[in-house]
Amino acid sequence: MAASSTWSSSSSLFIPREETLWYYIAILSVLSLLGQELSRCSVLANTADFEGFGDDIDDDDFSDSSLITDLPIRSNLPPSTTLTSQSDFETDHGPPLDSSSSSTPISDPTIPNKPSSNSFDFWDEDEFEGLPIEQKSTNLKSPDVAAEAGSSSKVESDSKVEVQVTPPLPKTLGSFTVEIVCVSFLIAFLFNYFSGKKENENIALAWASRFATKDSIFDKNFSLLGTGDGKDTPLLLKEGQNVFKFYASGRRFCQGMLATMDLQSRHDLMSRIYNMIVPCKDEITFEVYMNDDAMDNVVFALAKKKLAKVMHKELRDLQRFASLVTSGPNNRKWVADELMVITESKEVAGDLITETVLDQVFGDKAFPKFGKGFISMHFSDQYQGSHRKMLILKFALPDAKNMADMTRLVALVPYYIDLIGRYKLSPQARPKTEAARTKVAQEVYKELHNARQEALQKKKAEKRKMAEEAEAKLSAEVLRKREAKDRAKQMKKVMPKVKMTRAH
Repeated sequence: MAASSTWSSSSSLFIPREETLWYYIAILSVLSLLGQELSRCSVLANTADFEGFGDDIDDDDFSDSSLITDLPIRSNLPPSTTLTSQSDFETDHGPPLDSSSSSTPISDPTIPNKPSSNSFDFWDEDEFEGLPIEQKSTNLKSPDVAAEAGSSSKVESDSKVEVQVTPPLPKTLGSFTVEIVCVSFLIAFLFNYFSGKKENENIALAWASRFATKDSIFDKNFSLLGTGDGKDTPLLLKEGQNVFKFYASGRRFCQGMLATMDLQSRHDLMSRIYNMIVPCKDEITFEVYMNDDAMDNVVFALAKKKLAKVMHKELRDLQRFASLVTSGPNNRKWVADELMVITESKEVAGDLITETVLDQVFGDKAFPKFGKGFISMHFSDQYQGSHRKMLILKFALPDAKNMADMTRLVALVPYYIDLIGRYKLSPQARPKTEAARTKVAQEVYKELHNARQEALQKKKAEKRKMAEEAEAKLSAEVLRKREAKDRAKQMKKVMPKVKMTRAH
């Protein structure tokens, strides 16, 4: 019985009953509060490790060197498994004490010191923000830990030696390949721009000095050369790096002449490379604006065979009035085999291709030598453009040094101005040309009328659509009233009209 009573009394200490449970909880709470208070007092007493957190923060001799940077640095190593003293206990009221408060263990001088894991490893990062991340401490917990730390430091030093990064190799010329290519392209582009621009200007000036200066062809045939009426006005008008224009006026049968030089885009590097693959020529186009009373019913064109077929398909006046002519009048010399004539009648072709132009340019013997730069001629009184009656001649420009090769081609411009200005159709050919123009005028009128009707129908359809959309937005009551009104109008139209008279 005594043993059983002793066992029951001792078991009541470890297995509390309901009435003693609250007593134990109260005792544990008091002990916990006492331990926390003792930890806080120890932290405040050991202020040497946490400068800047004490009461001396407001002193005047407080320097920037005593900020958080003097605190021990938290190590990135995993937390130590050794036991720590009571001062290293982590609380919610402040940082733990430094490990220096613990007893200093005996260390072997042959083993290198390794920073031990500190209780800072267990700090709450949300509570202590801005603290350093590494800690360098020479204190070791025990000889076993020191030996362990020494061996681990050797392993780390060996691994560091093995993982050393080789120094970067010196950069060679091949490392800057992209930069060298870009800079070279930029230099080539700039050099080509200025050299191509100068080359185009030299070609234009060479042509002007050959045909537009004093005692030249245009100076003898026109009274005014250039864009102005003064003596110092420039002869050429530069509209781009590859487009130059020359204007002349003051001649009978025409209002003026405009010469447009369309040169290769030599200033553009990509265009120059393209022209090396697909060659193209520098061209000059003469546009003569004839007077309305100085040109009869003439539709005529002359070009190389391939280009002549393209012109006949694309140009409206040639398509409507003219046709391809493969042979000339009987018993007469004709143009070279490379050329083809597009004309309204053979009579006009025979009158415009005279013996003079055949001997000078378009004949079988003269064309291979003097007609190399010829492209096309187009004379029309039904030209589709701003001006109705036009003479258009296109030639290829030679190099600046060989500008004299196109002298005979340029001479065709004043020659045909006079020839077309004096030319009159025969009584046999005139009715045919006038009938063709009347028919074309009727077709044009019908086309305009149909286009006008289509525009009106389109406009009505748009109005009807807008009205339907507006009706769809109206309410049912408004629609009912409108329908009643329309019905009344229809009934009024159906009823017979009665005429009332007064009896006398």
